[in-house]
Amino acid sequence: MNQRSYCIGIVGLGLIGGSIARCIRRVFPETTIIGYDVEPETLKLAEEDGTLSSHASSLRELGGCDYIFLCAPVHYNIEYLPVLKECISDSCILTDAGSVKSDICKAIQENSLQHCFIGGHPMVGSERSGYEAATDRLIENAYYFLTPPDEVPEQKIQEFRTFLEDLGAIPIVVSPERHDEITAYISHIPHVIAAALVNLAAGQEDPQGMLKQLAAGGFKDITRIASSNPVVWEHILLSNPEQVSKGLYSFIQMLEQMTASIKEGNARDIYDFFDSARSYRNSVPDHPTGVIHMNYEVYVDIPDEPGALAQAVSLLGAEGINLKNVGITHNREDDEGVLRLCFYDNESAVRASALLRGKDYQVYDR
Repeated sequence: MNQRSYCIGIVGLGLIGGSIARCIRRVFPETTIIGYDVEPETLKLAEEDGTLSSHASSLRELGGCDYIFLCAPVHYNIEYLPVLKECISDSCILTDAGSVKSDICKAIQENSLQHCFIGGHPMVGSERSGYEAATDRLIENAYYFLTPPDEVPEQKIQEFRTFLEDLGAIPIVVSPERHDEITAYISHIPHVIAAALVNLAAGQEDPQGMLKQLAAGGFKDITRIASSNPVVWEHILLSNPEQVSKGLYSFIQMLEQMTASIKEGNARDIYDFFDSARSYRNSVPDHPTGVIHMNYEVYVDIPDEPGALAQAVSLLGAEGINLKNVGITHNREDDEGVLRLCFYDNESAVRASALLRGKDYQVYDR
């Protein structure tokens, strides 16, 4: 993207839309950014901090934009298409940021907008939401799916790809179908499974809440994403039913096979099941960004002595390392280290680990 005057519209200024807007403002400070959101307070905040040049009271006011990012929930983005069709120019690049592509790509075809639409999905996330959680570096060094229709000119794809690279993202071009298959297996289905595990445990709970007390550690880690917004996941799963259903059916078959192996005492099958999983998981790179938000954690062994915990935390504070959360792990069946330190970013976790090791603490990286 060169430095000529661009005009960019952002529809929906939540975590993703707000972060894209803030990133554009940082990289291209002279760009005109117009925001549209159903929450007036959000628009006010984005204008006051300098992210937005102005806001639009109607979608039609975005008609002169060179780029329009649709960052609202999928069903809202689809509702906006007929209005945008009537006002945008043929040279405009229209994109979205949704985690499912099937529905919006179908709607793009129905509205004859395939010549200017390039589906998008930044593989980023956070347990926080809303404009207040947006950062100007959320998409930096993150994979960014592009799902262009066959009808969109190659020149537009290359232009948009270059634009995203300038923002620091890593574009990956795939078909909408392949995108929905990938995200089903690495995001949508894992969320269903995590929620199912929590509901399974909840069904065995006793009046004293014994399972809840003992579930800290490994169980809470592997089910963390079960705390996601249920409304969001209702819409995501209903927007990607074919791929999610297919994957869940395969998962059920896998569980049935494992159940049979356990009943039959088939040690070889049980070993192979865990060995193949371990091998594949260990080959997955440790990227700080992904479809499922990553935790930045360090576990530390500390003696059960007065002031030991405060001393470890004070060391980090003296070095300017900000902690997000601190916890004590009583269930250590899956976790090494009794002190659980959570950080806001990977750099802080790495610095903390090196500092504590230098002070002769036993540290376990995650």
